[in-house]
Amino acid sequence: MAESSSFAGRHVFVAGGTSGINLGIAQAFARAGAHVVVMSRSPDKVQQAAEGLRALGAQALGISADVRDPAAVDAALRQAHAQFGDIDVLVSGAAGNFIAPAADLSPNGFKTVIDIDLNGSFHVLRLAYPMLKKPGASVINISAPQGVNPTMYQVHACAAKAGIDMMTRVLAMEWGEVGVRVNAIAPGPIGDTEGMRRLAPTPEALANAVATVPLQRMGTLDDIANMALFLSSPQAGYVTGAVIPVDGGSSLRGGRDMRASYVPRSAA
Repeated sequence: MAESSSFAGRHVFVAGGTSGINLGIAQAFARAGAHVVVMSRSPDKVQQAAEGLRALGAQALGISADVRDPAAVDAALRQAHAQFGDIDVLVSGAAGNFIAPAADLSPNGFKTVIDIDLNGSFHVLRLAYPMLKKPGASVINISAPQGVNPTMYQVHACAAKAGIDMMTRVLAMEWGEVGVRVNAIAPGPIGDTEGMRRLAPTPEALANAVATVPLQRMGTLDDIANMALFLSSPQAGYVTGAVIPVDGGSSLRGGRDMRASYVPRSAA
């Protein structure tokens, strides 16, 4: 982990930062001395997350906003900017996922994932741009192996994450001119997260997920947080436009077969 003062006084804004991977990233930056803002839909969850960050010694702010609502995102970013100034590190990680075969996936189910993951990320990044520190800001999108590897029963997530990967590369080109770096992290199977509980809902499915990982273990929240810290550090100052898998090598084996994890709605 980073030294306790390595991000002292830096403004870190985490969209979707109230649970799982995103909260782990927020906590890592809090321990490293940053001022941290977490944004998510639930007022209770953002306040709880902010209180936890303050318990780590950080100045922290929790703001309730839905990434699907550009006006709400804009208001949240302006509130954060008024509190802590220009944003040094922007993490866009709001996401939703579930297992469903394409033939059974409703238009609304597909649209919901696209709206949260892809459109939500665009809203956060576009609206944050005027408030990013230039030069020097680091933008980190949270993607997934589904952005590269076609994965059965994940057409919605594959489409959304592929879009995020390409958006990362395009913005790295456009924003590099003002000294803003844009990268993405693609986490593999990470333990103790809602995403993993949804994608591997049974002990058998969990064991199958671990079996796809060459390192033969689940990832941890710290594995992802450490990559976020690195990408935001001077040591990564020449890294931009990268989509970095942090997955124990699981993406080398292609997309996972989700059929064994699927529970038809009629059987749920």
